[in-house]
Amino acid sequence: MGPYDSSISPAAGSSNSSSSACSSSTKPPPPDQMDHLLAGAGYKVRSNELNQVAERLQHLETVMVKSLPVDISEMVNDAVYYNPTDLASWVDSLLTELNTNVTVPEPVPVNTDLSDLHEFPSGMNVYGSNHAPEMHGEFSQQAVTPLEEDVSIRLVHVLMTCAEAVQRGDLSLASLLIDDLQALLGRVNSGCGIGKVGSFFVDALSQRVVNSPENGVVQVELTAYENEILYHHYYEACPYLKFAHFTANQAILEAFDGQDCVHVIDFNLMQGLQWPALIQALALRPGGPPLLRLTGIGPPSNDGRDSLREIGLKLAELARSVNVRFAFRGVAASRLDDVKPWMLQVSPKEAVAVNSIMQLHKLLGPGPPIDLVLDWIRDLNPRILMVVEQESNHNQPEFLDRFTESLYYYSTMFDSLDACTAQPEKSLAELYIQREICNVVCCEGSARVERHEPLVRWRERLTSAGFAPLHLGSNAFKQARMLLTLFSAEGYSVEENEGCLTLGWHSRPLIAASAWQAIPKPSPATMGR
Repeated sequence: MGPYDSSISPAAGSSNSSSSACSSSTKPPPPDQMDHLLAGAGYKVRSNELNQVAERLQHLETVMVKSLPVDISEMVNDAVYYNPTDLASWVDSLLTELNTNVTVPEPVPVNTDLSDLHEFPSGMNVYGSNHAPEMHGEFSQQAVTPLEEDVSIRLVHVLMTCAEAVQRGDLSLASLLIDDLQALLGRVNSGCGIGKVGSFFVDALSQRVVNSPENGVVQVELTAYENEILYHHYYEACPYLKFAHFTANQAILEAFDGQDCVHVIDFNLMQGLQWPALIQALALRPGGPPLLRLTGIGPPSNDGRDSLREIGLKLAELARSVNVRFAFRGVAASRLDDVKPWMLQVSPKEAVAVNSIMQLHKLLGPGPPIDLVLDWIRDLNPRILMVVEQESNHNQPEFLDRFTESLYYYSTMFDSLDACTAQPEKSLAELYIQREICNVVCCEGSARVERHEPLVRWRERLTSAGFAPLHLGSNAFKQARMLLTLFSAEGYSVEENEGCLTLGWHSRPLIAASAWQAIPKPSPATMGR
């Protein structure tokens, strides 16, 4: 094979189909789940305190009406010393500051049934016309007005109520609730925080209600080129893909130590962003670089471009410039399970690495095809299988459970994006994530491919499929920590988890990286003993 093999092995695509959505009745989420949602959206209030907070807000409104303008002016000047995200203490502080003779009412017995959460005391103006200062996510230090805080809490609750109606199959009620949600969105800052992520979930719910999965709704597909553009901006805007690439490259580099002929099989080549760093690292390897073969899998181009070949030519030029012998093969496939082992042309003399960055979860649909793919990966006997996946559970059978988990997860994801300053990358990165949200919420059956599962589930699945865990060493951890220094935003954290690495925002892991080695299958002679 020459320095560049331009052959493309097309794999037959398969059409998407959809199945009907779940319609079983589910109780509203328990208070502890709602507490997690509220906390994830940045609100320092518990679900069992909301009625008390509402009474205090009503009382504060009455007091402010009776107060002189000068008193209110002094209150506003002093209010900056309080934390307005802690609603209860914030309201009490303002009442004390006004120095009125009105007594704050005693707490009333609280009904923890969240189905009545929307019934705030009569006369309370929950739709204030005030515009809050821009808030950057759940850990923002900027002030938010209590009235906007209240509207945001109502937004979360109505989202959950609408999702419950969708699960029951009550699309008429869900449609009415979407109208309420649109009205609520007009009263919060939709440029950040729960206003932004809420708008994406409202849009997804609206699409699902209008185009029910029972009628075969599928997500509008982008061209391969359009998807590459969004992917690139997501890569530039935040550290998640960079963390995946750096961690995988370090593990692959260590697995290839001492090997003269190595073969990387990339399950999602995209723009080849991961591989320049590995090529340069191999060029500096003591004793000289090995022969590097790279097989890149990607979707066929709809615009006549041979994008896989174009990427391969660029990587070949880079490899030549640093004296690394290099060969490339592109495999065009609409779906990963369309790929067959013979297309990869693996030689028994090669040390093989299989690289899957946020791809295996797409094989968890009906079937599921994941079992067949893991089986032929094991047959390749790779020295390392690198798996990076979203650290969340969006593959639950019940729609409401899936919706609740995704609302919490993507609220945290958008919070971390708000802390990044890259523009315009951030705006297009948000569109990339919005498509994930739409797929999780709108689609069912084989059309729903964003079936993320947490690390603990992947451990179980890969172990049962004949793979043994490889410990990601200290070098991978150090590289991941160094990567975060490139981002000025504080809040990202790298953690070690039983030999795996996770990258998260504050205390919430968002993606997990793990490495695996195939356990050779027993030979027929051994099995016959």
